[in-house]
Amino acid sequence: MKLISWNVNGLRAVLKKDFLATFNQLEADWFCLQETKMQAGQVELDLPGYYQYFNYAEKKGYSGTAIFTKHEPLQVTYGINQPEHDHEGRVITLEYPNFYVITCYTPNSQGELKRLPYRLTWEAAFKDYVNQLATQKAVILCGDLNVAHEAIDLKNDRTNHHSAGFSDEERQAFSTLLASGFTDSFRHFYPDQADSYSWWSYRFHARDNNAGWRIDYFITSNNLQSRLIDAKIHNDIFGSDHCPIELDTQDLFA
Repeated sequence: MKLISWNVNGLRAVLKKDFLATFNQLEADWFCLQETKMQAGQVELDLPGYYQYFNYAEKKGYSGTAIFTKHEPLQVTYGINQPEHDHEGRVITLEYPNFYVITCYTPNSQGELKRLPYRLTWEAAFKDYVNQLATQKAVILCGDLNVAHEAIDLKNDRTNHHSAGFSDEERQAFSTLLASGFTDSFRHFYPDQADSYSWWSYRFHARDNNAGWRIDYFITSNNLQSRLIDAKIHNDIFGSDHCPIELDTQDLFA
């Protein structure tokens, strides 16, 4: 089975850049989006064979997530059941008989880490939410988690030590999440692979020079490790400042 995650940096924008061709080419069982930047009714997508779920931010043109899937879920949850965190459209959870699929767009700590206090409050609440689900069924979490976990996960680690996405606090929060029973699928398969990134700044020809960050992830419950087949980063696909990432698994319904 195939899962795709992509921060599209505006669904309406990427639709003008061959999104549908990419969508059809990848032919995923679950296609998860972050930063859709839209409201209900602004886009009508014809995706035969797929169920469509959107979570919109209250603020127009901001944040937002979506999941397109071939597999109708038992239940769909929007947000993490905490009102202070659920007005930016950042999380969708699909429940299946023996697992959950979650797409997440983690808040950015912003310049000079001015939103770091909120980010850390979010991290604690989101970890509790995911861990609560994991007590019931296996979890597959994907999305733009807005953190480069280790120095290998970005090009210029020394100059970005205190930048949003590579602060000690954000990295520790990610470590804490993994330690609670989860696997970074890409590092599971490629523990030492450097220069593999999923986001590049639009400035300074960063993508041309592959001066990027790996901040998009598939995180899975540890008990799914034996069912994982591969993890990929599609850095040859354009249309956003992020590229799609992929997780391949055995049949999750078996």
